[in-house]
Amino acid sequence: MDRVRRVDRVRRVDRVDRVDRGLSTGEPHRSVRILPAGTRTVGDVPATDATSADPLPSGPPPDRTLPGFHAIVPAGGAGTRLWPLSRAGRPKFLLDLTGGGRTLLQHTWDRLVPLTGDAGVLVVTGAPHAPAVAAQLPDLRAANLLAEPSPRDSTAAICLAAAVLHRRDEDAVVGSFAADHVIRDVPAFHGAVAQAVATARQGYVVTIGIRPVRASTAFGYVRLGQELSVPGAPSAHLVERFVEKPDAATAAAYLEEGGYRWNAGMFVSRADILLQALADHRPALHESLTRIARAWDTDERCETLERLWPELEKVAIDYAIAEPAADAGRVAVIPADFGWDDVGDFASLAALIGGEGPLRVLGDGSDVLAWDTGGLAVPGSGRVVAVLGLKDVVIVDTPDALLVTTREKAQEVKEIVDHLRSTGRSDLV
Repeated sequence: MDRVRRVDRVRRVDRVDRVDRGLSTGEPHRSVRILPAGTRTVGDVPATDATSADPLPSGPPPDRTLPGFHAIVPAGGAGTRLWPLSRAGRPKFLLDLTGGGRTLLQHTWDRLVPLTGDAGVLVVTGAPHAPAVAAQLPDLRAANLLAEPSPRDSTAAICLAAAVLHRRDEDAVVGSFAADHVIRDVPAFHGAVAQAVATARQGYVVTIGIRPVRASTAFGYVRLGQELSVPGAPSAHLVERFVEKPDAATAAAYLEEGGYRWNAGMFVSRADILLQALADHRPALHESLTRIARAWDTDERCETLERLWPELEKVAIDYAIAEPAADAGRVAVIPADFGWDDVGDFASLAALIGGEGPLRVLGDGSDVLAWDTGGLAVPGSGRVVAVLGLKDVVIVDTPDALLVTTREKAQEVKEIVDHLRSTGRSDLV
């Protein structure tokens, strides 16, 4: 039997990648390296819902400013499927999970600013995370950081930002792009957004549909309808319908049929059109958000938020606006393919960080011993992690929690977080 090998004989990346825990928790910053693991194993990390394992682009993309376009970045959620790496106080958008020395939030900023300019990006986040967001994005204008008193789901976050922007610019076109997604082909992304903006100017709510590369059950889907004739948007189609996350057989049928795209939750619209759709389908929510937006840039903001925000309906924008508007023929889709990944679980993360061997390591490879092993290891407690003869394993070791699971069960990690909350262990979530 070959001896167990320490996973430190690997090609190390040159850049030290910082997981900025101190920004949200007050702990000291901790340096973390992304290290591909060159172990004596066979096989490879199984396919996941990541669309690419190529390196992320480095350096700022070229200026492709779209006049009148404003980007809304909802920065929320705890990333429960990435527990214990991602926590409520240190969510995944504040972490560098790509190996590029920038957090997911910073990568999002980097690819949006060329479309909007520095003044055109607005971030909506929870009040506890606002200081960390401001620290990570020093060029974000203070007036463009909207802090929510409590989570009220995506409709409240996105439509509040749209209402604030509409009061500042009546002709604004807005686009919503999550803070914690990965996009590898930035020029292709810019091209898709430009088409979405052109289509939105014609009065449509527009989504960007990602070409599926496998029969994924982790995402919702968009069914392409008839082609549209929109100047500047040759790829535009009507949305026939949105569909929920399918079972495996249905997802395989969608992939074979070819007329479906992954729903990545990206929406582009004229601000007035988006707010009118909200008024049509959720009039009470529209009324409250309009009143909050009216007070936002005044001394009445805090009092108005305190009075109205806790009573806002919690509803996702897909249900509140996208689906009913699609039924009315008012939603378009731009089919696109730009290496998108929502980094939704550890299986996705394993493919994202890449590497030379079947065991991928996020952290210090010298803390990992492995033989005949494949999957992902995240050492982070200072202890040595030894793995022998396990395939497709996920091990995440932190100072106060240890996770051991498989890629197959990666989507179910959130159930552990739910259990911890229900048993009063909020210190761990």
